[in-house]
Amino acid sequence: MFNLILFRPEIPPNTGNIIRLCANTGTALHLVKPLGFTLEDAQLRRAGLDYHEWATVRQHDSLDDCLGNLGQPRLFAVSTRGARLYTDPAFAPGDAFLLGPESSGLPAELLAALPPPQVLRIPMQTRARSLNLSNAAAVVVYEAWRQLGFA
Repeated sequence: MFNLILFRPEIPPNTGNIIRLCANTGTALHLVKPLGFTLEDAQLRRAGLDYHEWATVRQHDSLDDCLGNLGQPRLFAVSTRGARLYTDPAFAPGDAFLLGPESSGLPAELLAALPPPQVLRIPMQTRARSLNLSNAAAVVVYEAWRQLGFA
């Protein structure tokens, strides 16, 4: 239905939680290397519980490789630097959501390469720096799924 792309994820429990999210929503998960862990990491497996067998998880050597394998889907980046709210687009099956590494977010040059309406933000209090990666992924995936009537 949707594709969730983690660009160079660093923290195994976040990715484990996202595997669980993807298993429960029918979203395919794509991990763009380098990863800050292996898929056999105990923390990743513990956070994902027994959902690993129900999730589609693929690794890619680069973002271009990932997008090419997906057939160049409509791509939405999620960033604190986005100007458009994550609730504004009308999402469609096959859309892809891109989130960056926990310590730095998506690189500025990657964000600049996307049309501004495809760089989304999740509102937060002004004193807040960012949401946890797995929380941000859940917010966006569930909004997209909600728009499709949880089909």
